[in-house]
Amino acid sequence: MEKSKKIKTKDKILLTAIKQYNEVGVQGVTSRHIAGEIGISHGNLDYHYKTKEDLILAIHEKMREEMSGIYENQNTIISSIENFHLLLIQFEEFQYRYRFFNLDVLEITRSFPEVSKLIQSTLELRKSQTELLFERLIEENFIASNYAEEAERIQHIIRMVISFWLSQREVLITYNFTEKGEMVKSIWAIINPYLTEKGKEEKEKVIAKYGYTQIESNNE
Repeated sequence: MEKSKKIKTKDKILLTAIKQYNEVGVQGVTSRHIAGEIGISHGNLDYHYKTKEDLILAIHEKMREEMSGIYENQNTIISSIENFHLLLIQFEEFQYRYRFFNLDVLEITRSFPEVSKLIQSTLELRKSQTELLFERLIEENFIASNYAEEAERIQHIIRMVISFWLSQREVLITYNFTEKGEMVKSIWAIINPYLTEKGKEEKEKVIAKYGYTQIESNNE
């Protein structure tokens, strides 16, 4: 029987921090809370991450790497509509996996200047990657010509929806659209008016195939 790999202390700290930040927020968790749950000394934790900013920087690097993988690992065999839909599903799952970051992003950027700089550079990278996604949708004749006039604004709105989806769920608690999959549906609602007939047909086929949520997550 193969032995399970032992998680390094540094990685264990990272995973425990994400878990606790998700539960109570960044400001509600200290290094002593994290060390206590892992069962290590406060000094041991400080050896790996001297400050809270160091820890959040490491978490953001992990997030950036995972998100870059989502963008880069596209299937060149399937249509750009199918790739885009699968990306949206993964984006929504990503929001829940690191929900503290999206809920506390304003506080994080104000409190931790180095994290703020990294966030800004990441946003510029995501902007370029989003533009490439839409270029492929246009090349495959899924997006109509009327899209060109509003391209930058549409992409900006989509990035705002993704970035602040969980925040609006916390604030607009009496509104609809709170279930998983609603973020994906909302983004398609933004894009629908700009789809060609070919694009609409392909979108319906893809949604019939996958639905709006990640299958693995439904078994939680």
